[in-house]
Amino acid sequence: MNNNKIIFIVRAAVIAALYAVITILQNVLFPGSASMAVQFRISEALTIISVFTPAAVPGLTIGCIIANISSLSSLGPYDLIFGSLASLFSTIAMYALRNVRLFNMPVAAALMPAIMNGIFVGFEIDFFFINNLSFDFGDFLIQGGLVAVGELAVLFILGLPLFKLIECRKLYRLLK
Repeated sequence: MNNNKIIFIVRAAVIAALYAVITILQNVLFPGSASMAVQFRISEALTIISVFTPAAVPGLTIGCIIANISSLSSLGPYDLIFGSLASLFSTIAMYALRNVRLFNMPVAAALMPAIMNGIFVGFEIDFFFINNLSFDFGDFLIQGGLVAVGELAVLFILGLPLFKLIECRKLYRLLK
């Protein structure tokens, strides 16, 4: 294995660990704030790292899986599947949109977690928790909207300032 692959794996592992620890710690300190329908999962701010490195894609996905394993008792396996898929697709889309800027900020990329989580987790909540294995479009829109609002808040309140900090301090060189 060459050095580039090892560095990629280490970066992904560090990102996964950060995401998982922050989420689990938040759930311990503020129960439900990182795992309920209306949530403000602080660790989601780390998704902005996807605009700097492709290592964030597996890192954040694995971190989400680990964090969601810790909440299996209350959410069952559903969030492990749907939440993790939302993270995977969000980070792939964010990396793809990394060069699309509005006011020199990756606003389009920052919208991806809200869109993906709104769709995936909104469906999960509607189908498995509200309507007992049936789908109601109105409930889906409400639940997906609530999830999306939480994601938007995290990304715009914490994620974009984190992006600016990484960019201004040239910390992105550590991620390349």
